Amino acid sequence: MSDETIRLVAIGRILRRRWRLLAVLAVVGALVGYGTSLLIPPSYTTSASVLLPGVWQDRELLTQAEIATSSVVVDRAAATLGWPGDSGSKLQDRVSASAADGNIIKISGTADTPEHAQQLADQVAQQFVAFASHVAGDSTDPEAAQPEALRQLVLQAGRRISDLAAAAGPGQSVESVETRTELAQLRTTLQDAIKKLDQVDPAANKANMVVMGSAPRPSGEAPPTRIQLIAAGALLFFLLAVVGHLTAARTSRRLRTEPEIAAALGSAFLGTVDVPGDRSAHRPGGRGPRALVRRLLGTDVRWDLPAPRACGDEAGRQIRYRRVCARLRDQLPDPRRLLVVVPEGDETARRAAGQLVAEAAGDPVLRAVDVSVSQPLVPDRDDESGALVVLSAGDWTAGELAGIAGACADAGHEVVGVVVAETVLDHPTRSADRQPEGATPVLAVGDDARRGPE
Repeated sequence: MSDETIRLVAIGRILRRRWRLLAVLAVVGALVGYGTSLLIPPSYTTSASVLLPGVWQDRELLTQAEIATSSVVVDRAAATLGWPGDSGSKLQDRVSASAADGNIIKISGTADTPEHAQQLADQVAQQFVAFASHVAGDSTDPEAAQPEALRQLVLQAGRRISDLAAAAGPGQSVESVETRTELAQLRTTLQDAIKKLDQVDPAANKANMVVMGSAPRPSGEAPPTRIQLIAAGALLFFLLAVVGHLTAARTSRRLRTEPEIAAALGSAFLGTVDVPGDRSAHRPGGRGPRALVRRLLGTDVRWDLPAPRACGDEAGRQIRYRRVCARLRDQLPDPRRLLVVVPEGDETARRAAGQLVAEAAGDPVLRAVDVSVSQPLVPDRDDESGALVVLSAGDWTAGELAGIAGACADAGHEVVGVVVAETVLDHPTRSADRQPEGATPVLAVGDDARRGPE
């Protein structure tokens, strides 16, 4: 199975087994988003368009967009608007400009009300056009002055032609008529050239910028809106919860396989036994407010364990227990007495230990005790031949199991084997705790853990 498939299965388990917690966290995230929206005042944005006639290059359009948001233009707009507390430096952060297709500069303004946003965009556009026209009129660029000098030379040539025509006299000779005709044609050609020069003069065209109407009044808030912040908060908390579950499972040091468990305890693996139960078999006990909250949120059930498989018949389950007992009889010397160690809080292992005691029927003699994992303490050796550890997979770390093994060694018990208890789904009509007639499990808890079977 690929890692991607495993992640998808894990996410599916999180959604099924932690949906209450995820729903609560999503609601908390939505509340955080709502609180954030109260801290951020609503804003409205609208745009005004300015048309730039003539031929413009892309770099020139970008330059005009920078001019539209310059401090000179925004300061003039702020002075004209006269809003109290809104200087040019403050308004400059709420004004933007961009070059659009068709030689159009779009000037956007953002304000706290739709009316102010419209007024800001319109005023900045007007001040931009006025400033650009002023700059074009006061241009001292030598290249921009060449057409004007050429125009003056053409006018002087026209006056000179008129003088030459007058000097030719009103004679009717062929030469004088031809001279006057050629001078008149030359004067007409120069006048047409002046008209064409005025038409194609880029400086004259570029100075005629036009504001394309008033900016439309915005009908809705600019993003992020309150609804967007609420949705973003709920989604963020939901995703963080899922990622947190996956990260916790990824970094978990709980042992899940039989070889790892046997290696942590320093003993041999004797087999796996089935314990009938339901999907909440790993639900820990406990009372009080904390346990109630965990039960309501569904956090009292492990999500990272696979769903219990369906078990076979009861005879098949008993065969597994009998095989474990047979392996114990084969490797234990007489007298065959063992201490069955169960980690405290592992209800599945506790039920499996009781079933083992019942199936052994005194051969070997088994005495089950619960041992705290945080502070493991095993009863001293009486006449037992060793200790048998029964536990569930996926609940304990290597350090916790090493502590149990050390406690057994301190009490003089050698760990002779490890049995892993697995929860399976049983049919409702069957008895999950059915035991052979005449067999009574010996379970020692607390002070009874130091007394052998009577």
